[in-house]
Amino acid sequence: MEDGAVEQQGQLNFDFKAFFFRLLSYWKWFLLILIIGVYIVYQQNIRKEFPYTLSASISVQDDKNPLFTSNTNLIFNYGGISGKVQDVVLNLNSRKHHELVVDSLQFYLNYFRQDRFYKTDIYKQAPFEFVGDANAFQVLGHFIQINFISEEQFELSYDLGEATAVTVQNFETKAIKTLPVETSVFKEVFSFYDAINLPFFKGRFVPRPDVSPAAGQEFFIQYTSFNAAVSQYANSSAVLNEPNSPLLTLRLTHKNKAKIVDYLNTSVFILDRELLQRKNQYAINTVAFIDKQLARVKEQLSRRSDSLNDFKQSKKIFDINRESNTLVSKIEAYENQKQALEESILSYDLLKNYLETSNDFTNFPAPALQGISDGTISGAVSKIVTLSIEKSKLSYSVRNDVAVFDDLNRQIEGLKKVIYESISSNKNNIRFQIRTINSNIYKLEREFSVLPENKLQLQGIEREYLLSQNTYNLYLAKRGEADLIKASNISDIIFIEPAKDIGQGRNVVNLNIRYVFAVFGAFIPVFLMAFLVTFFDTKFHGPNDLEKHSTVPLLAVVGKSQSASNLAVIDKPKSAIAEAFRSVRSSLQFIYKKQGVTNSKTVMLTSSVSGEGKTFCSINIASVFALSGKKTVLVGLDLRKPKIFDDFGINNKVGAVNYLIGQATLAEITQSTHVEHLDVITSGPIPPNPSELLIGDYMDAFMSELKATYDYIVLDTPPIGLVSDALELIPYVDATLYVVRQDYTKKDMLKVINSKYKKGEIKNISFLYNYFNQKGTYGYGYGYGYGAYGNGYHEDAQKASGFLNSLKTFFKRLKP
Repeated sequence: MEDGAVEQQGQLNFDFKAFFFRLLSYWKWFLLILIIGVYIVYQQNIRKEFPYTLSASISVQDDKNPLFTSNTNLIFNYGGISGKVQDVVLNLNSRKHHELVVDSLQFYLNYFRQDRFYKTDIYKQAPFEFVGDANAFQVLGHFIQINFISEEQFELSYDLGEATAVTVQNFETKAIKTLPVETSVFKEVFSFYDAINLPFFKGRFVPRPDVSPAAGQEFFIQYTSFNAAVSQYANSSAVLNEPNSPLLTLRLTHKNKAKIVDYLNTSVFILDRELLQRKNQYAINTVAFIDKQLARVKEQLSRRSDSLNDFKQSKKIFDINRESNTLVSKIEAYENQKQALEESILSYDLLKNYLETSNDFTNFPAPALQGISDGTISGAVSKIVTLSIEKSKLSYSVRNDVAVFDDLNRQIEGLKKVIYESISSNKNNIRFQIRTINSNIYKLEREFSVLPENKLQLQGIEREYLLSQNTYNLYLAKRGEADLIKASNISDIIFIEPAKDIGQGRNVVNLNIRYVFAVFGAFIPVFLMAFLVTFFDTKFHGPNDLEKHSTVPLLAVVGKSQSASNLAVIDKPKSAIAEAFRSVRSSLQFIYKKQGVTNSKTVMLTSSVSGEGKTFCSINIASVFALSGKKTVLVGLDLRKPKIFDDFGINNKVGAVNYLIGQATLAEITQSTHVEHLDVITSGPIPPNPSELLIGDYMDAFMSELKATYDYIVLDTPPIGLVSDALELIPYVDATLYVVRQDYTKKDMLKVINSKYKKGEIKNISFLYNYFNQKGTYGYGYGYGYGAYGNGYHEDAQKASGFLNSLKTFFKRLKP
């Protein structure tokens, strides 16, 4: 249970200490990324071009025409000043309005000058203006370079790179298409007013009167798509309005102040023009309608005038007798009543004409309402105005909800039908009255039967003439009213404060905060890298790791060897490595003494996989035993992959395999070395059945003969994690050393040995931690070795230095 708990804990717990020291070990990466990040931020900061923000102020007023009277007023404002303000805000924020402004100023064409880090928009500061061909397609997005040779001549050039096609646009029709590129590089000399006729760039350059170019000056022009230019200015502009206030503030942010001034002032000018034109629209429609009626009545009046003159001349009648004066007065009274009724019909016709020809009823013009007393019509007109105002407001806030607008349109159409029906009903009633009057007139005319027939005919012709003349005069009066209103109308927009350049500064932002982000930007990847490496790390990086993953005791720690060969103890007997192996020897002596072993002593070295330093440790443990004056033999029982013979300069022709198959004696396979008291028995030729040889009958005799001959027997065996050969040798040994190499052995590799140790199948086993490198342990100092006290006693001792080592020393002193 204890072993399982240790293993499970080691697998699940995150090692924060290892993570912290690994993070410290990445300080060079952090510094490198920080330097790169600070450099990038610095380059971005010095290349940052801050924009300007300017504003203009207007006021929306309910300006009534002073010439309006109860008879001439053509405007009924049901929305009030608040409705007008909202209408103006909607207009200013609409894309249509920005399209008119951009198109008016041609802000899709930009002029640049190359500064140190970026191209600066110079607008009207350029000494020239490019007048593009209205019917031509101009290239989009590419810079056209202009280098002046003299005040009149310049070199025009462009370089399209590897582009095989370019996008072009006609700014008259706004059509966009793609043209193939035949020549990507162009350069030619032109003069002012010369016609430039390139495949996708047509027009002429004209000089500005107030700016003169100098030889050597370089400029650029660039067309952007119309939609992109409109979106740029629409997104950079804002309309501010306090609640219940007629004051509006227009703001625009851009990198060129002159462009901001022109854009804001032009925006107000276009708004004023559009609102005034809409205000005059009904008067214009009324004049056009009356002109048609005047032409018809004038023609009728002319015919009746000719008829009257012809009758008088032919009948020689130039006056009417007094007898008919009374009858004529009565008839004229009826005619006046009839005329008034016909004027009412005209008013209804004007109202119906407006309803049929107009689309917007926010400001409802109704000149004929003065002659309309029907409450149903007036109420329906009021409801139409209310619905139209609601529709205008929703068009700004609810753009895509078509159902809402369809419902409002259906309501407006329903009200219009009600008005049409009321108009039709009233007109029928008026016509009935006219027919009654005509009947009365007819009765009076019959009274003229006593008069001479010629006089009766003359009276009828004069009466028709007078009727046509009165109708003509009525239309002339109405037309005069409409012309007067149109001429005297003024806009509801008052330009309070135009946009102007009064030395406003740029919108400077403190960019030093970017350096803070650069620090975080350098720390985060290093932090994540350290976290991920620690989280997914499966290897041992310090002796303490062994305690977390196994209950097998740790015998000793061996440092990283700097020797060129495996004979570290022989080559450098005063080194820290040599002292570490002497420590191993002392620990083994304690194990032997504890077990009561007094005669020949054996130790077996194995590991998880190849490459963990098992052979290196076997050679040096055998060497320290031999250096102590004890007769020692190093036996290579790794029959599958022999190694130990190269370092001693001996061959592997005859070895343990020959003894185990009965081909040689112990004396024949034993080879002496240059180390006193140390013999080596190599593994010999690789057999086809190594496992069977190690459990054969000769193995018992082999080990018995070795114990009778030598004081210490060191067995170099195969890795347990790969083959089971070493497990067969455990009964022959007094102690087993399991080699674990730092930064190489994986934690999962200990499962096999932990399981067998837990079950009691393996006893007297200890870990030998190899290749210990304190710089790679991230603060895991285990206490083995002499540290600073060993300076001067070891050949490879070095004085600790550096910031990281100082931190390690500090944390080591904090340990209890």
